Amino acid sequence: MQIKKYNILNNTLGWFCFLVATVTYLLTLEPTASFWDCPEFILQGFKLEVGHPPGNPIFMFVARFFANFAFGDETKVAIMVNAMSALLSAATILLLFWTITH
Repeated sequence: MQIKKYNILNNTLGWFCFLVATVTYLLTLEPTASFWDCPEFILQGFKLEVGHPPGNPIFMFVARFFANFAFGDETKVAIMVNAMSALLSAATILLLFWTITH
């Protein structure tokens, strides 16, 4: 019975951390391309072009998936790819919490 309570509490706190991180990241989202590598990553995800070595093939494909939600509006691609980064960063926090509590 004790382990079941712990699992419920652990899952609840993990998803709470994910929710807090998601809201924080989405509220502070960059609506356009910022400085340094960000515009290059947005462009390579949108056009599926080759970035500088070593490249980021998984990032490119996931960014392309999220860029499709801009529905052809090229002005919305940056915010969609930045939203992808926010969601994946929040998922990283969730997995980090569960790794630490494991």
